[in-house]
Amino acid sequence: MARTLVKEQGVAQVQRRTVVLLSTAQVFGGLGTGSTVSIGSILAVELSGSSAWAGSVATVMTLGAAAAALPLASLAERRGRRAGQVAGLSAALAGAVLMVLAVTSGAFILLVLGAAGIGVGTAASLQARFAAVDLAPAEHRGRALSTVVWAVTVGAVAGPNLIQPGTAVGAALGLPPIAGPFVISGAGLLIAAVLLFAGLRPDPLLLARELAAVNSGTDQAGAHEPLIPAVDSTRARGPGPDVPASDVTASDLPGPAVQAAAAAAGGSLGRGLRAIRSSRTALLAVTAIVAAHAVMVGVMSMTPLHLQHLVEGTGPHAGHGVEGDVLVIIGFTISLHIAGMFALSPVMGWLTDRAGRIETIMIGFTVLVAAVAIAGFGQSSTAGVAVGLVLLGVGWSAATISGSTLLAESVGRDARVAVQGVSDMLMGAAGAVGGALSGLVLGFAGYLGLNLLGGTIGAVVLAAAIVARTSHRQSAAA
Repeated sequence: MARTLVKEQGVAQVQRRTVVLLSTAQVFGGLGTGSTVSIGSILAVELSGSSAWAGSVATVMTLGAAAAALPLASLAERRGRRAGQVAGLSAALAGAVLMVLAVTSGAFILLVLGAAGIGVGTAASLQARFAAVDLAPAEHRGRALSTVVWAVTVGAVAGPNLIQPGTAVGAALGLPPIAGPFVISGAGLLIAAVLLFAGLRPDPLLLARELAAVNSGTDQAGAHEPLIPAVDSTRARGPGPDVPASDVTASDLPGPAVQAAAAAAGGSLGRGLRAIRSSRTALLAVTAIVAAHAVMVGVMSMTPLHLQHLVEGTGPHAGHGVEGDVLVIIGFTISLHIAGMFALSPVMGWLTDRAGRIETIMIGFTVLVAAVAIAGFGQSSTAGVAVGLVLLGVGWSAATISGSTLLAESVGRDARVAVQGVSDMLMGAAGAVGGALSGLVLGFAGYLGLNLLGGTIGAVVLAAAIVARTSHRQSAAA
């Protein structure tokens, strides 16, 4: 039988190409999220005619991500990472098109549907981090994951700053200027989908699964375990040397073993929830991920509207005519926030390994509490709000990366994929709740009240992490 591409290049080369491809797709795919986050709340107020709907775009985006998490994970289980990634990006592309139609027609329902599509793309972007480690050896998993997460920075930070150039694109195409950024977003999403559809071959998840099945039939079963091992420690890492190229032949490519493993993935929601409930550290990890995302989305989604009021000194009426200083300030602030979320992800991965999982969760929530305090009490200053938003992103990054690592290490291998899907689903649901309530809280308690509520949530989780850390140390000493 002829040698395959995997045979010729080796698994290490396939892994490197996979990480590069995923990272490049993340750059282009991030454009859609960045633009929607920046001007979504303003468009929602303009098209609905009421500030009560200001949080609707962020809410629907996060609901879309939450609803899509398990279906995309299930699709990846059955057909591989490529299918899940392309499906999610295609939905996001459709969402960008609907955003343009919403602006041109003035139909609020199209804005909502477009936000849902962008949310599905967000779910795919989150799951790309797992695709980066399917074939990675243990000593490089953190680096591979953080590289893909970091790549989101380029597209997501560029997205908000494409608002002004996007208005020129919109005008050139005969569209309302505010529709232009979504045209650019759609182009980026199309490029990302085409890249992954054409290039993500062989599929990393299917190949890793087949290799695991092959290895389990040898006297070195488990020696080349391609997934993160379950451990009791919050800091330990398991073995995972690379698979030699000479061990991979055409017969090792995805086949019956893949189908058997996919069939075992049924009931992902129930299995994932049971696995999480069975471990105290898993519960802490999920709580950290959910709370950090709820606080981040709640504050971030209302910040553009707050900045608009602060800069213009007028009511919430804005939309197609919004331009000039307010758009620049909003775009720059959200760009800094997203940079805080993703740019330091390699540092947070390193800190998680060096300082410990729970310890980094504590650091993340300490930064979150400081962030909302600065943004809330500095609400009358655009600089104060910007500093708070940057720290909000940094705290989210620390809590999410360390929480995700702790979660993966707190459950068994057979439930790990299900837990990944459940975690992303709950994360999206938390963001949806945060986005939905943030508009109401902003209306009743103002921007300071919104930040104080976020700080209270952060302080509670920080206290829970401190208790867990103390308990863990006492158990280790005993």
